[in-house]
Amino acid sequence: MGDTEVLVVGAGPVGLTAALELHRRGVDCRIVDRLAQPQPYARAVGLRPRTLEVWDAMGLVRDVLDAAVPLHGVLGYVGRKPEPRVDLTLPPDVPYGFAALPQDATERLLTVHLEAYGGRVERGTELLGLEQDSGTVRARLRTAGGTETVECRYAIGCDGGHSRTRRELGLSFEGDALPEEHMLGDVEVDWDLPSGYAVRSLRRGGGADDLLVCVPLPGRRRYRMTMPVPPELSAAHDPPGAEAAHGVESDRAPELRHVQAMLDRLSPQPTTARSLRWSSVFRTGRRLAERYGAGRVFLAGDAAHVHPPTGAQGMNTGVQDAYNLAWKLALAIHGVAADGLPASYHAERHPVGEDVVRRTFPRPGEGRQAPEEIGLVVLREAQLLIGYRDSPLVDPDPGGPEPRPGDRAPDCRGLTGDIAAYPVRLFDLLRSPHHTLLLYADAGSSAEELRACATAAREAAHGRLNVFAVLAPGAPGDGLGVPRVHDRDGEFRRRYGARPPEAVVVRPDAHISARFPRPSPAVLARHLARTFA
Repeated sequence: MGDTEVLVVGAGPVGLTAALELHRRGVDCRIVDRLAQPQPYARAVGLRPRTLEVWDAMGLVRDVLDAAVPLHGVLGYVGRKPEPRVDLTLPPDVPYGFAALPQDATERLLTVHLEAYGGRVERGTELLGLEQDSGTVRARLRTAGGTETVECRYAIGCDGGHSRTRRELGLSFEGDALPEEHMLGDVEVDWDLPSGYAVRSLRRGGGADDLLVCVPLPGRRRYRMTMPVPPELSAAHDPPGAEAAHGVESDRAPELRHVQAMLDRLSPQPTTARSLRWSSVFRTGRRLAERYGAGRVFLAGDAAHVHPPTGAQGMNTGVQDAYNLAWKLALAIHGVAADGLPASYHAERHPVGEDVVRRTFPRPGEGRQAPEEIGLVVLREAQLLIGYRDSPLVDPDPGGPEPRPGDRAPDCRGLTGDIAAYPVRLFDLLRSPHHTLLLYADAGSSAEELRACATAAREAAHGRLNVFAVLAPGAPGDGLGVPRVHDRDGEFRRRYGARPPEAVVVRPDAHISARFPRPSPAVLARHLARTFA
């Protein structure tokens, strides 16, 4: 297919998200994967609310919601005795809940949307080597027809924990392999536990605890189960000096009898397993790349960070890596990015990966938490608390009301237009590949001054910025010269602590980059110069 602007290596959910988002932004992109066919496995299955927000902005959330099942909470057991149920309850302004979908289905949906933009996955194509200089990356690929060298402006390694991209860059993958092994199984059971709840059943004893984790999947009482590996499948039988791997091991496939034996030992109630669709042994570690890239080549997903599959953070973190990087590379390729914009990817996402690698989801029976603490844990697990307050793209925190610069922009409901009879969400206004400037105004705000702010911001962003006026009750909005919505119920004012006149700059990834009470054209242009040339 020849040279391209961006080469994406790896066609899992992370690579597909990167390629889809680049295509959506008008960037020529090739995505390659060494496997001849997609793997039909339910490996990563948990979808976090923040990931669904990302896919909403990208245009595929409707298909994901139709295919997925809701995840209402967690049923915990210790020694088959029930622990207090954990409900994954979120604030009403969060548009999506937790969900579960097999990874192969996720990849299929992403591929369909990628193809709708003219992209396709080049399968059976393996990265052999990388070289780069100040303006070009040269990638050597092996295909069914031989080898080829591709020149591109940037490359993204989404090629997993054993990333060839990372090795070619010479970046260390700091951390340790963990001794624990897990057995994965995609099975159906006949228990009568409530549907829509994950199950975590812990059995204490001896020198180690055994844990069964079951995540519901589409189908009748179908779960992706994680459980201890039986001795006969353990890596303890590996030859001395064998390397501790990360990920699925295809040479050791548990049988239904292995799954049933562990269910007999750990299930909170007697049950029979059937319809084993897929199984494997899984080994993992805690590792973090020293940097998320070098020069014009970047790492995302498991190529940058690996950790135990607790809390379903891995794939979701990787998807958001790709989303963060794609809009920055697109601006650079279109020639409107400030110097160093792609490098801000490491500054923003490396601390996120470091946090995910460090922490794990608590097991059943590991302490009690107050209700307000549980709410905070749920928000964290939903990945709604991730922010970039220390980013070089974000204005210093002015110390005003939350959300502050760097935080995720919360959704708001009840915004109405002048013609349409139905209300819209704030996220409807943000569903764009561009930055967004929100001008909050009341009857006393100067239309002339706000119009001048809108003009200056558009010019500073080379036209890649949308402007909306959010009008307080009673504000006419005449003379602003921009699309407007009315904060009919005052939800924007309450959720943002907004005081007119105020400007809120929202990035393409729905994070706030600046808030300016009484904004001026000069201050907006100066702020946008952090991102735009």
